[in-house]
Amino acid sequence: MNTEQIIAEKSKDKNQLLFEEFLNYLSVEKGLAQNTLDAYRQDLTRYDAFLKKEKVSDWNKVSRTHILKFLDAESKRGLESSSIARGLVSVKLFHRFLTKERYVPTDITSVLESPKLWKKLPHFLTSQEMDSLLKMPDVKKPGGIRDLALLECFYATGMRVSEITEIPVDHVYLDNKFIKCRGKGDKERLVPLGGVAVAACRDYLTRVRPKMKPKTDHFFLGRSGEGLTRQFVWQMIKKYARLAGITKAITPHTFRHSFATHLLERGADLRVVQELLGHADISTTQIYTHVSGNRLKSVHAKFHPRG
Repeated sequence: MNTEQIIAEKSKDKNQLLFEEFLNYLSVEKGLAQNTLDAYRQDLTRYDAFLKKEKVSDWNKVSRTHILKFLDAESKRGLESSSIARGLVSVKLFHRFLTKERYVPTDITSVLESPKLWKKLPHFLTSQEMDSLLKMPDVKKPGGIRDLALLECFYATGMRVSEITEIPVDHVYLDNKFIKCRGKGDKERLVPLGGVAVAACRDYLTRVRPKMKPKTDHFFLGRSGEGLTRQFVWQMIKKYARLAGITKAITPHTFRHSFATHLLERGADLRVVQELLGHADISTTQIYTHVSGNRLKSVHAKFHPRG
C-alpha cells in the first residue's frame, strides 16, 4: 500500500470502514454485482449522515424509530418508493451483518417489513409509435443500417440495454432465429428473433459490420470498431423518437416495456413473458398486466354498447 492509499484509509471514519467490510462480505459471500454494491454504498452513506444528525454514533443505540425516521426523510427528499424500499433493504442487510459479526447483540430490523411499493406503470410506446420510430433510421447509410438492426433487435427481444450492447457475435443465431442472452446474475436465456429483426441484423452483419474493422467480438459496433456504450444507445433512441415526432420521455427501457406490453395485449401468457424478460420473480412481470388491463378497459369503454 503506497502513501496515498495509507492516507486515504486513515481519513475514513470507523463507519466507512465498517461499510467497506460489509460490502466486501456481500461481494465475496453473496456474489452481488458491482452496480448493486454501489447502490448499497450510497444508501448506507445517507443512512450514516442521517444518524450523525441525530447524534447517534454507536450502533448499539440505533433503534427502529431511527430507521423509520430515516425512511421518512428519504421520502421527503422526493425519492421514488422503489428507491426507498431498496434503502430499507440496504439498512436491513447491514444490521443483519452487524449481528452476524457480533458488533451488536440483536438485529433491530428483523421485524421491519419493506414498504409496499406504489405500482408505477411503465412508460411504453404504442404499436403505431414504435412503427414510426423504426422507420426513422436512414438505411442508405451504414450507420442507419446498424441502428435499424439494433432497434429491431431491441424491440424483438425486450433485452436490457446492458444485455444488447454486450452480445457477442457467436451468441446471435440468425439461421435459427434466436439470441443467447446473458442477463442479471450471469444467467443465460434464449430469446427468439422475429423475421423482420433477423433480416435487419443479417443486412448489418454482412454489409456493415466487416467494414467497421472490428476490434472486439461485440455484435453491435461503433465507427471505431469497439462495442457501443449504453449512453450511445440512449442518445440514438432519443434522436429517432424526436425524428418520429414522439414527445414522450423515452429511454432504452421503454423498448423493453413496449415489448412486454405489446405481447400481453395480444394474449401472450404471463409466464412466457417472464421467461423472455429474464425476470426471476413473476411479480416483477405482473406490472405489465396492469398496463394491459387499462388498455382492455379503455377498449371496452369505447366499443361496448353499455360502456
